[in-house]
Amino acid sequence: MITISQPEVYLRNQLASDDDVIEAMLVSTAGDEIKELWDKEGAVGVEGRIRFLMKNRHGSPFEHNYFKFFVKAPIAVFREHHRHRIGWSYNEESGRYKVMKPDFYIPPLNRPLVQTGKPGAYVMSLGSSDQYNEMKASMITSFRDAYATYESMLADGIAKEVARGVLPVYLMSSMYASCNARSMMAFLSLRTDEPSSMFPSKPMWEIDWLVARRYEAALQMHMPLTWRAFVDNGRVAP
Repeated sequence: MITISQPEVYLRNQLASDDDVIEAMLVSTAGDEIKELWDKEGAVGVEGRIRFLMKNRHGSPFEHNYFKFFVKAPIAVFREHHRHRIGWSYNEESGRYKVMKPDFYIPPLNRPLVQTGKPGAYVMSLGSSDQYNEMKASMITSFRDAYATYESMLADGIAKEVARGVLPVYLMSSMYASCNARSMMAFLSLRTDEPSSMFPSKPMWEIDWLVARRYEAALQMHMPLTWRAFVDNGRVAP
């Protein structure tokens, strides 16, 4: 029996604020007097200073913070996600060490199915109900067959790290993903489709709407001035 799930993203821990950016910025000129300066001035002029840093792409002050997420998503999403290496740390569920659950992803009704045009310049559209039903039925059949083969191989004594080769990329996996605000903004600039972006991107729908948007909500909540400066700067990471 297989199960069908949707991706999940939870913010598990964070140490992040706009003040962290300014404190990191001020040490550049205050040196070891930063504590006295911070005690005296505190977060005076935070918004203007953050906008200055963002506009002029002074990125390192945005690295002194921390977000840790639990992510459950199809392996296909993680293949895209793991391309982001600078400023990111990952620990993913391992099919070498555990038997993978028969838990799979099927795109929801609002997921565009039809691609028109060539790579890099195509348009996605929803497609018809017949196309969606065909996709769903075909995936369920494929998932059942693949997992039955996986179980049979394990029963015959074949190692988990070998048997997993028959499983599809829409098998659900899970991981912890940690980053700082700078690396998150670089991720968001590439993995969200926003008309206001200075450099438009066409990411995979799942990594955009089911993962990246939830990261962005955490950035907006905990570092609102940084998030606003990022958006107003054309979603270009510093």
